[in-house]
Amino acid sequence: MTLKSMNDLNREELLGLLTDASLNWLAHDGLWFQAVEGKFGTTEAGLCNREAIAHYSQIEAKRIMRRFDLVQGGITTLMQALKFRMYHLINDQDFIDVSENRCVFRMVGCRVQEARRKKGLPDYPCKPVGIAEYSHFAKTIDPRIQTRCVACPPDPHPEGYWCAWEFFIDAPAPAD
Repeated sequence: MTLKSMNDLNREELLGLLTDASLNWLAHDGLWFQAVEGKFGTTEAGLCNREAIAHYSQIEAKRIMRRFDLVQGGITTLMQALKFRMYHLINDQDFIDVSENRCVFRMVGCRVQEARRKKGLPDYPCKPVGIAEYSHFAKTIDPRIQTRCVACPPDPHPEGYWCAWEFFIDAPAPAD
């Protein structure tokens, strides 16, 4: 029997492995949260999660930029980088209202929220974590980018998406 290495995998096998890695990452994230929650309670787990995801988002953004030679700056660069995040392979996402200085990013399908719904659980109130996650990711791509939550649990949201985030760069002040 000949054992394969990663160098021997074809495109489909590599994409499958990457999808599995994304799912494993998400499982680890959830298990980590549950362990902290079980030991210290939901409030403390949420605080730890926010701090961890803020740092993780910056690391992820920097690695994506380096891996794909993305030039720091702008909404287009942010949109490209968001497509290379671990979440992108395992959650349905889209962009609407795109312009040079603005876009709205939506999580159309969210594995975490959909799993909770199947178990009869309420939406996970991920807004505080999302604010830390997306604002730090965006600022790493371009310090001028500001992030605003359009909707995210525990906020009500339409059936068409779980959360939505507006990213924008304020237009420069007109010259005198």
